[in-house]
Amino acid sequence: MSPPQGQQPIIVIKKKGHGHGGHHGGAWKVAYADFVTAMMAFFLVMWIVGQSKATKAAVAGYFRDPIAFDAGGGGSGILPGADSGTTGGGQPVTPTDVQAANNALQKAAAHLKEALAKMPHFDKLKDRIEIQITEEGLRIELREAPDDGFFDSGSAVAKPETVEMLTVIGEELAELDNKIAVEGHTDSKPYAGTSQRYTNWELSSDRANTARRLLQEHGITNQRIDAVRGYADTRPRVADTLDAGNRRISIVVRREETQRDDMKGQETPAAKAPAPAPVATKAEAPAPKPATH
Repeated sequence: MSPPQGQQPIIVIKKKGHGHGGHHGGAWKVAYADFVTAMMAFFLVMWIVGQSKATKAAVAGYFRDPIAFDAGGGGSGILPGADSGTTGGGQPVTPTDVQAANNALQKAAAHLKEALAKMPHFDKLKDRIEIQITEEGLRIELREAPDDGFFDSGSAVAKPETVEMLTVIGEELAELDNKIAVEGHTDSKPYAGTSQRYTNWELSSDRANTARRLLQEHGITNQRIDAVRGYADTRPRVADTLDAGNRRISIVVRREETQRDDMKGQETPAAKAPAPAPVATKAEAPAPKPATH
């Protein structure tokens, strides 16, 4: 219908609205991307926190010197099981493979049990020999019986079956490269010798040194001896400190990671005790006087 003559037509212009998003465009997408990135970084940090020291050192080394990990740098990865990694200075090193280390110790334990089982007097001694994998490494304990020991009474002179046993242990452990610690323990019964200067501290140290010497005579190199310690009765195995089971020799084949961190800032009970000679060294101690311990 046309407007009356002489009247201007009314023109109505309608604009289409763009809604809420028309004013902001894709800004929400940027915010969401930032959130996802932050969450990824958070979970990456949480993953690193749960890794071993070797893996953390390798990751830190990568960010210090990434070139060391490429084909030209001689490395192929930073996680356990990779060919190489780096530490603080960016130098390629082989990271500790915990599972492989455990497998090696378990294999060594199995071979050692088989070798000891072939000894002529093993049936008499088997209940006093304990071989197990611990957090520290492969622990071998030779425990004495109330009526039978591995050493002459009150001395550090090893009996023939003890020499034979330590010979077998030394030959089997010679196949490994791990450091070894030898520990001597006694019960709380006072040493019965005539000299008041020779106590259970000296006795435990001398027996540990005797075991160390026999191991070295049968395959263990001097470089692998990490420690020789005499603890006297300060670390009983049995609650009754007079129990014969507390008289023992412990041989510890240490894990690679524990042999690096051991004794850092820590003092052993043997070092705290007010005894004349709480900890044995690699030097030979004076021969004990006969007694009835």
